[in-house]
Amino acid sequence: MFGLSKILGFFALPSNLLIVLALTGILLMRTRLRRFGQGLLIGAVLLLAVIGIAPVGNALMLPLEERFPKWDGGGGSPHGIVVLGGAISPDVSAARGEIALNEAAERMTTVARLAREHPQARIVFTGGSGRLFQGASEADFVTALFDSFGIPRERIVLEGRARNTVENARFTRDLVQPKPGERWLLVTSAHHMPRSVGLFRKAGFPVEAHPVDFRTRGPADLTGPIGSLAAGLARADTAVREWAGLVVYWLLGHTSELFPGPQGAARCDKTGDNCQR
Repeated sequence: MFGLSKILGFFALPSNLLIVLALTGILLMRTRLRRFGQGLLIGAVLLLAVIGIAPVGNALMLPLEERFPKWDGGGGSPHGIVVLGGAISPDVSAARGEIALNEAAERMTTVARLAREHPQARIVFTGGSGRLFQGASEADFVTALFDSFGIPRERIVLEGRARNTVENARFTRDLVQPKPGERWLLVTSAHHMPRSVGLFRKAGFPVEAHPVDFRTRGPADLTGPIGSLAAGLARADTAVREWAGLVVYWLLGHTSELFPGPQGAARCDKTGDNCQR
């Protein structure tokens, strides 16, 4: 199932799908379906240009990022802080002999700040290798990064087996065994938060959203073109991946809500279905 999800996920991304359609059109132009292939090629190239230049990616990204508000620390210090993997490039880190962070680095820098502000909270990192063919795990490198932040090792809990967010939620729940009444934060990219919160709720692990790593400024990003074709396609790919994940995980029963939001924050039982709001 994991391998199939990676393969289908590749073709679900607009940039990949449109390139495949364009190449198919080129091949068909050598057959009796020449006119159809020509139309397919032109259509794919035009769509690539529109998605890359127009704020399509921003329009898809904004509802995801606006779904959860900033975390309110007025309720007291959390018992624990869970940060999802995705900010460390493990293969690059292994090859270069030093920790390589990617564009989601704010997940880690935010944890450094929260660890200082809430010195009694446990710090839980969950992230293995999300590659189709297993490589280095993010958890293999995160301890050294937390050391550099000055976080004592006795506060750190590592989960290095999870390959996707479903496993992040389940494995972390089993590892930390959250107790009723405890307050746990979930730190991940804002666009990834709806899917992540839904999965943690379904796993019976109620969490409070602490979104970071925003990619848009807000509604202002809907009014003009994106700076480059590559940036526009990358933004659209990221957003479509999240929307597709929300739909697929809901259909598979991994989440109880199609588009989880803050109104679903609740005390849930172990199945995640019996929640009191």
